Amino acid sequence: MAALPQSSQAPAQVQLSRSRLKSIIGGSTGNMVEWFDWYVYAAFALYFAPHFFPSGDQTAQLLSAAAVFAVGFIMRPIGAWVMGIYADRRGRKAGLTLSVTLMCLGSLIIACTPDYRTIGIAAPALLVVARLMQGLSVGGEYGASATYLSEMAGRERRGFFSSFQYVTLISGQLLAILVLLFLQAVMDAVDLEQWGWRIPFVIGAVLAVVVFRLRRGLAETESFKNAQSTGAPQSGFLQLLRHHPRETALVMLLTAGGTLAFYAYSIYMQKFLVNTSGFSKEVASQINGITLFVFMCLQPVAGALSDRIGRKPLMVGFGVAGVLFTYPIFSTLEQTKSPLTAGLLVMAALVIVTGYTSINAVVKAELFPSHIRALGVALPYALANTLFGGTAEYVALRFKDAGWERGFYWYVTAMIGISLVVYLRMRDTRDQSLIHED
Repeated sequence: MAALPQSSQAPAQVQLSRSRLKSIIGGSTGNMVEWFDWYVYAAFALYFAPHFFPSGDQTAQLLSAAAVFAVGFIMRPIGAWVMGIYADRRGRKAGLTLSVTLMCLGSLIIACTPDYRTIGIAAPALLVVARLMQGLSVGGEYGASATYLSEMAGRERRGFFSSFQYVTLISGQLLAILVLLFLQAVMDAVDLEQWGWRIPFVIGAVLAVVVFRLRRGLAETESFKNAQSTGAPQSGFLQLLRHHPRETALVMLLTAGGTLAFYAYSIYMQKFLVNTSGFSKEVASQINGITLFVFMCLQPVAGALSDRIGRKPLMVGFGVAGVLFTYPIFSTLEQTKSPLTAGLLVMAALVIVTGYTSINAVVKAELFPSHIRALGVALPYALANTLFGGTAEYVALRFKDAGWERGFYWYVTAMIGISLVVYLRMRDTRDQSLIHED
């Protein structure tokens, strides 16, 4: 008789696994489109910057575009605060659906805004408005998606499945690069510079509509349902600071070096290869695209490794390697004229930062109880991103404009070093996770 319950449980377990996998795929796909919309701005900045900021040399135009990119990060803490609370109170699915709606509107504004010659100062003003909306969206997206994927994944494979947040984040960035490469291949350079750069923003808006419909059909997580049914305290900013100050500070500090390194090695790298190394836009885009693809494939490998050996060894490995090799990689890239050598150096940098990117979402989610998890993950992460990730390009270009470009390499090295101290002192969240509902 004892065999009957076990037999009857098997189909239920299979159904649960299929439902979990479907939800993870659905959540990840939406995350990819969100980040495609966000990174299209960075990928096409070389083309649209003259239309919104017509005066000055290339470095000055890129500085203006990078400043607007950084402005978008100002809204990320606000989005993380407001939408993190929303996702904790109304559900992870509701937060994900709202974030993609805002992203769609931001992309449409950029796609449709006339240039500076047509409407004057209103052109860069509308660009700022669009990026503020997208910053609000991304601020909420990170916390909701990190929480959703971490809660949907089972305990034994949580590192592996939660790593798909960065797989989709990187694939969104990679898709933006691939669209750029495709347009560079099929369009005349003049047409691409005049109006072709608007195409990816239209694509992003259309894909966001598709994701909106997809996310409305996602299942809610058991963690959220359990928190609601047990009458857990409501999520809120004061509650986060009052009851989880250490975890909040921990998320900010462990994020600071990792997010700066990620933006320096990936987002800024395309501009660095053109503006410092002297490669053409096309070659720089190809190097960026190939290395990002390999980087994307490494995320689940590292995530699965963290399920076996723990999260802490990967983060410490990133910290040590980042401190030792960031300066040599950038200083060597200054001089190289070989695309192969440049690609290998960029790839080395991205392999290093994989120790952070592959598991940072699950580490943060494992630090907080379910009733405040989305806010706890999103808000301190967004604050660190605003201070360090969103300003990476601007700070790098400021150092270059001041005639001391290598100061940026030391800056990145120092911030990774600060995060390394945190990694060495923190507990391994794999073994002391607060995600209990599997």
